[in-house]
Amino acid sequence: MLQYYILIFVIFIFFIVFFIDFYIQFSIWQSRIHIGRYTTVEEWQQKILNKSILWLKKTPTIKLTDNSRLVVVDMLRGNYKRDAIQHWQEASLLLGLQESFKKSTDNNIKKEINRFINSKIVKGNWVKMPTEIDGVILAYAILNVDWINHQNNKQAYDAMWKLVENLVGEDGTVQYRKSMKNYRYVDTIGFICPFLISYGTLFNNTDAINLGIKQISSFNENGMFTNSFLPCHTYKIDSKMPIGLFGWGRGLGWYAIGLIDSWVALSNNHPEKEYLTNSVLNFAKTILKFQNPNGSWNWIVSSPEAQADSSTTATLAWFLANASSEKSISESCLEAKNRALQFLMTVTRRDGAIDFSQGDTKAIGVHSQTFDILPFTQGFALRTVNYCS
Repeated sequence: MLQYYILIFVIFIFFIVFFIDFYIQFSIWQSRIHIGRYTTVEEWQQKILNKSILWLKKTPTIKLTDNSRLVVVDMLRGNYKRDAIQHWQEASLLLGLQESFKKSTDNNIKKEINRFINSKIVKGNWVKMPTEIDGVILAYAILNVDWINHQNNKQAYDAMWKLVENLVGEDGTVQYRKSMKNYRYVDTIGFICPFLISYGTLFNNTDAINLGIKQISSFNENGMFTNSFLPCHTYKIDSKMPIGLFGWGRGLGWYAIGLIDSWVALSNNHPEKEYLTNSVLNFAKTILKFQNPNGSWNWIVSSPEAQADSSTTATLAWFLANASSEKSISESCLEAKNRALQFLMTVTRRDGAIDFSQGDTKAIGVHSQTFDILPFTQGFALRTVNYCS
């Protein structure tokens, strides 16, 4: 009799494991039926807005691994999700909804943004403070909301500044993790530089501004392909040797966010404004060379055979929308941005979720081969389609 119950229990566990795997794969398959069937940009824009509002309330979990089998094992081992990844998903959605509100002044959007911020910061401090550098971009997204009194939240912003300060290495630039002291990642530029310059400008902290600019200039010097503005994944500070892929799509996206938002935030009379302007011009000319005829960029931008990546496409579209304010490249940037948005529309599911974004990177040179939804992409697509120069 005992053996019978054990058998029943084993069969039950097997069924649960199989059902979870099957449900995930079935959901992806059915969600792609009739993908991209939008007749106007306005219809598509409303769909991605609605989905962004829903996701800000409950942000989908972005899994750490590419495993599509025995997913429950990853869940039990704690290898399925991590708060740090969720922070940049939330930040992107918040940035996208803020841009949407600027254009529409829809009070429902404002209400949802306020609700979200109140769930993160109470009485000027974090409810649960981000402990990794990935969370700094969330602070930037909150700092970007222009109707709240940021002086009331200064304690929360100061905590993020302190987090960044504690990661400054021997070369005067910021580490991605304490355990990776000898590397400088391109991701870090997107995570911290816009916050440092916005925070420094608002609270008169020149050290923060200078650190943001130094992070960009040091990567320009050491992390770019020879005689070009094509970033590598990371470089070593002792040998100044680039490590990992040149032309990793989302790496370009992180650099693009960090550079363009910093450039916009930096005062026009700052002595380094011209330096950042030249970087914007050079990077814009580089990425325009790699855009596909259908408006996308691939996850390795220099490889025509690589899978198109929606997260790369959305972030580079945002960069180009802003870079178009420079007259010498305005026309080409706007044309490329519009083609990128057209591509994103063709890979948007019926429910408004943008599909085919590369999953989370595992390590230097170990990149995900899963392409699925990513709230990060959703937010930057919404941000770009609502952008008003």
